[in-house]
Amino acid sequence: MSMPQTVKGVVARAKGEPVTIENVVVPDPGPGEAVVRVAACGVCHTDLHYREGGINDDFPFLLGHEAAGVVESVGAGVDDVQPGDFVILNWRAVCGQCRACLRGEPQYCFNTHNAAQKMTLEDGTELSPALGIGAFAEKTLVAAGQCTKVDEADPAVVGLLGCGVMAGLGAAVNTAKVRPGQSVAVIGCGGVGNAAIAGARLNNASKVIAVDVDDKKLEWATEFGATHTVNSRQRDAVEAMQELTGGFGPDVVIDAVGRPETFSQAFYGRDLAGTAVLVGVPTPEMKWEIPLIDLFGRGGALKSSWYGDCLPSRDFPMLVDLYKQGRFPLEKFVTERIGLEDVEAAFAKMHDGAVLRSVVELS
Repeated sequence: MSMPQTVKGVVARAKGEPVTIENVVVPDPGPGEAVVRVAACGVCHTDLHYREGGINDDFPFLLGHEAAGVVESVGAGVDDVQPGDFVILNWRAVCGQCRACLRGEPQYCFNTHNAAQKMTLEDGTELSPALGIGAFAEKTLVAAGQCTKVDEADPAVVGLLGCGVMAGLGAAVNTAKVRPGQSVAVIGCGGVGNAAIAGARLNNASKVIAVDVDDKKLEWATEFGATHTVNSRQRDAVEAMQELTGGFGPDVVIDAVGRPETFSQAFYGRDLAGTAVLVGVPTPEMKWEIPLIDLFGRGGALKSSWYGDCLPSRDFPMLVDLYKQGRFPLEKFVTERIGLEDVEAAFAKMHDGAVLRSVVELS
């Protein structure tokens, strides 16, 4: 009979408070669960959002969710992964039973699940794992379906597919379904936006226009495959996007910021019958107002992209293959490699836009 384990983890105890390193008790996996030894975990904006109380008030949180590692043990009834498997964690374990899954669209699964048991502090206080993962820890307990087996590769690099990179890349490849020769613009060139640029390039878009207010981010965008850059502080984004596409606007515009102003730029900047995709996450109070005649008259499609409309079992192994073949520059997203104790400093750097991704490496 094995026993719960105690590991080090990064915990947000109260709204806006600096994170602390705590002893975290990880139970043995129950039915359908797995314990994963975390190798690396990216610092994502969502983790900061949890710490700031922007998601819910279920403090304390065990932060971290963009991770790769090795399965250590599995509970009863788990047969898709086994101890020793190298996996990327995903925060949407599809159920296989809901109406989306049954109609063959598991990327929209409406009943994704997490581990049933809770990890706790040593005094028994239950922890809320960020996005049902909680991977700023030496080990974490997840639903087995949150483990996607892939070929072994640098965990600090491939772990990023677990959230931000997949969200952006999927917005281009899965949601917008960019086709060879199309023109694409991406508004907001942080981690998610640059992943959308990489996705547009992967699908052989002919023209990829990066829009941001920060020249440093536009420089990054060029490295990921942007053919043109627009600093929207200096010129009107809609006019610039249209000017660069023969006066018409791109076939696809992806909003990786998620504000009414940027979504309006996407809506009005795209070509007639073009597609606007929202992948940046708005806050609850934001409103977008549009004359209905404009919606009718411009045609096309407005889509929101959930987690890049990805199916981890399909998309993660393929993207790891492309990365290992040198056809997808995933390693360029890793700005720095840090330890658990550096997470608070990484939040500050992220807030200042100084990094694409800080990645925590665990021994």
